[in-house]
Order: sequence, then C-alpha cells, then structure tokens
Amino acid sequence: MGFHLRFYLALCRSDLMILARLVLLCLLVQAPVVEALEPGPEGSIVEQTTVEKIYRGVVFAEVDDIQLSLDVYLPKKKGSRPHLVVFFHGGSWRSGSKESCQVRWLVRHGYAVASVGYRKSHAAKFPVILHDCKGAIRFLRARADALGFQAERVAVAGASAGGHLALLLATTGGVEELEGSVGGHLEYSSRVQLGLGMYSPTDLHHDAITAPDRWDKPASSLFQLLGGKPSEKVALVRKASVTSHITSDDPPVLFLVGGADQPERIEHGKRLKAAYDKAGLQAVLQIIPGAGHGGPEFRDEQRAALILEMLDEELAGRP
Repeated sequence: MGFHLRFYLALCRSDLMILARLVLLCLLVQAPVVEALEPGPEGSIVEQTTVEKIYRGVVFAEVDDIQLSLDVYLPKKKGSRPHLVVFFHGGSWRSGSKESCQVRWLVRHGYAVASVGYRKSHAAKFPVILHDCKGAIRFLRARADALGFQAERVAVAGASAGGHLALLLATTGGVEELEGSVGGHLEYSSRVQLGLGMYSPTDLHHDAITAPDRWDKPASSLFQLLGGKPSEKVALVRKASVTSHITSDDPPVLFLVGGADQPERIEHGKRLKAAYDKAGLQAVLQIIPGAGHGGPEFRDEQRAALILEMLDEELAGRP
C-alpha cells in the first residue's frame, strides 16, 4: 500500500472519529440529565431528570411468583397534578417491553404517562393478559395521589398488539367476565375515557374465520394468544375482538394506521370505525400516507396535534 493511500485512509478514519464524537455529543445534549436516584413506592426506583420525574419498576401485582410492573413518567413542574395516559407496548402478545413507550413525548405537553408490563402469551392466554391490563388501571387509580397524577379520567394507548389491549380496555368497561382480579383494588374501576390504537388488530374473529390456514398454525401469534386453533375457539376469539364489545356507553377512540402497512391492518381500522359509527359513537380513523407498521409519522406534528386535541377534550384539559 502506497504512502498516499495510507495517508488518505488515515484521514478518513480521523474524520469518522470526529463525526462519531459529534453525534454522541448531540445525543448527550438532547438526552435528559439524571440528577438523582432514590428508592420509591412499590419497589420502584425514582429517577429525577432535568425534565421528568420517573418511577421505574413500580410493582402493581404479583401472580404465580411473577412480579408485574410499570413505569410512570411525570412532567417536572409545579402546579396541578397532570392527567394520565396509560400505554401498552406491542410485540404480538408474546414479546416486547414496557421500556418501549411510544407516547412518552406526551410528558413534554403536561401529561403523566404510565407504561405497563403485562404477561406474554407463553405465560398467560386471553383473557388473562387483559386481566393484567385492567389490574394496572385499577392500581394506578388506587395510587394516583401517592404517584402524583389525576386518574378520575384516564386515557389508554397502545401500538400493534398493545393497541388491541388498549382498545379492549376502552370497549369492555363493566364487562365483569373480563375484569379479573389481578392486583386487587377491585373497589376501583378499570373503565377508561379515551382509547388510542396504533396499527392494531381489532376484529380477531374475522381473521380467524377468513384465514384459518394462517392463524391455526401453532407458531401464529393468535394461536398462542388463545392457546389453540382460533377456528376451533370461536367463542373465545369473539371475546378477544374489540368489535364484539362496542356498546353505547363506550368512550371515543382514535385509530392510526400507516397507508403502507399490511392491507389487513387498514381493514381492522375500517371495521372498528364502522362498528363505532353504527353505535353512534365517536371514532376517528386516520390512514397516514406512506407510513408503515410504526415510525415517526405516528407522532409527527399533525398526529401530535390530533392526539393532544382529543386528550384535552376527554380528560378535561391539561392542568
């Protein structure tokens, strides 16, 4: 290798090192600075940053020696307690983590956000997974004063499979057979006042009867959620469908889906909207041009404005 080539490669490596350091510096500048860590309630760790107060790992239930926990993000400002949005992560009901909280940006707009960890389908089938979610809502209402937010009116949100669970929470308020008793606090309601689903399945019954070759396979997410072939568990898959539970007392919902996502995802949104329209309820469906199964388009300026508008209206405004 000639001297000139070695010199050129050395310059390139030097430039790359400088670029990498600049990128790291930008990330550090943008990231909230952790100011303090201390023990918190229910086994949590309280993390104080420059912009947030975070309760990490708040245990809301213990079932079969499994601790179920959630994280709470609070805006770091004095004044009235913020209203609460509860998020459920995606992952086909069998994977994912509460650390993947896609609505954390709401904290910057004055809302409290809780991100819930629930059991996955290898450990719990439907409706037990939904019981975990309802238990989290009851717990958050029971601990609202201690954790520092308002929970009389609660919004729920979720992505993909988590959006399915969030929309089930919106449409199954008061359905006793789906309530469960996870975490106790049964004197508190699990009914919510707004549901946001992002690219979520809503009509699992339709999937089960129209595509058994796909969903009856043991490796399919729906098979694992139900614990058997969906085509042979018709009553159960109907109970697991958001569209099966829509009644006149259900709260408004917002459904966001990418125009470049799988066509079936868009159809799920359309079926939810049609069922809500039939019941005379408010459902907003937005198909985002060019967006896929997730991405920054779901929190861009237009979507953020819509989400904040609905939250402000249904949760009586930000304090």
